[in-house]
Amino acid sequence: MCKYTEKYLITNDTMDINYRLRPISAIMYFQDCIARYLTTKNLAAFDVIKDNLYWILSEINIQFEKELPFWSEPIEVSTWISEVSKLKVIVDFELKHRNQIFAKGNSNWFILNTETKRPVTTEYVKDKVEIYPDFALGEHKKFHLETLKEKIKETTHITNLSDIDFNYHVNNKSYINLAEVTVDDDFKKTHTLKKLSVKYNKETFLGDVLICSTYTTESSDILIHKIEKEGVSVCDISSYWTDKIKETPVSDFNLSVRS
Repeated sequence: MCKYTEKYLITNDTMDINYRLRPISAIMYFQDCIARYLTTKNLAAFDVIKDNLYWILSEINIQFEKELPFWSEPIEVSTWISEVSKLKVIVDFELKHRNQIFAKGNSNWFILNTETKRPVTTEYVKDKVEIYPDFALGEHKKFHLETLKEKIKETTHITNLSDIDFNYHVNNKSYINLAEVTVDDDFKKTHTLKKLSVKYNKETFLGDVLICSTYTTESSDILIHKIEKEGVSVCDISSYWTDKIKETPVSDFNLSVRS
């Protein structure tokens, strides 16, 4: 098996106000898919914790190719391990609707020891998984942030139980949600998110105070979002936007609602 594939339906809690899949929800479907794959290899979070280990996502990159699907539409998510180094596992993925890729990306993962919080070698997983060197975004490039210009918005968030995952640290989607809040609503009405790159620098926990600042760059299409705790960056996000294309109206779309 080279790629692991799952089928999903767009549900009301993964769509936006226009009935389309939210970009962050595309990332969530990918993470569910990789979790299901790891379960088949006895490498899921509830498996590795028995050896005092846990998975941590350090980086994710995603780009959107086409219009995102509507509510109730079926999608197909495929994921595969494309590269394994001494400490890092790189997982690529693609999402399809009507047999066409509408989103694709890659992600970096580490396995940490629960006591030392330090990475362990990938020898733990190497013999249990297949490596399929197909790179969804081409070569795996190093994370890069554009030079910051003007801070356009800042917001403060105190983490709560809805932010916490099964590892008892702040879930990666909470950082992206926080960054989205700092993007002006008028800007989002006239622009479409095309690429998102996220670098997770440090774990944060229940009750932590996070400050998210969004900056412009030399490119009018790229925004940088820096999330900090006590003056230290815990997450850096780069979002690339294009002028919004005319979308298919919901009334003109043939939804396939399944009973």
